[in-house]
Amino acid sequence: MFYETKPDSALRFGDILFGVALTTPSLSELSSSSKYNIEVELPDHCVILSPCCSIGNSVITVSPLLKIKPSYYKNPFFAEDLTRINRIMSPEQSVAPEIWEKIPPEEKTRRANEGASFALKDVFIFQDHPLLPKYTLTDKNKDNYETGHYMIDFKNQYKISCKKINSANDAPIDSKCIQLSIETRNELRNKISSYYSRVPVEDIPACE
Repeated sequence: MFYETKPDSALRFGDILFGVALTTPSLSELSSSSKYNIEVELPDHCVILSPCCSIGNSVITVSPLLKIKPSYYKNPFFAEDLTRINRIMSPEQSVAPEIWEKIPPEEKTRRANEGASFALKDVFIFQDHPLLPKYTLTDKNKDNYETGHYMIDFKNQYKISCKKINSANDAPIDSKCIQLSIETRNELRNKISSYYSRVPVEDIPACE
């Protein structure tokens, strides 16, 4: 079960909210004296990325729900169930067969030695739901895909301030519309933890 049939009367990690205003500063350069613009958007839905125990003090972190990419359907393993992108898989499953065939043998060996891992490490797929409208994707080959699946990109995170958010159990829930099941919430927790725990090559010696 991907979603709870009856959401709690509290805010939880992974909850889907009706859209709230999001702002992004756009800088000409990384400098305190640089020129900047403030971009404002109002997505249809957002997902809470604050851990349940960190919801409070008038703040939550959210990420907007985005349409998935049509390229995901080019991989038969994904096309059968797009939520497979949320889970660990073998290197061969992570790409379309025609792409795997073109990978040099030494690179295939390297990936095989690394073992199973997350593919598309910065995204998490949300299954279709009656409250999420379906839409049609068209790729560069003009192939159409109707879907009700959405995704979040871990790079798109926003701080939201609301004085009425005192804790997960003491917060306005009028905008809450969908709640993940405990199992799905754990999958989201595992994948976002993996996203942040990646170690760059230059740091590996210090971490060993």
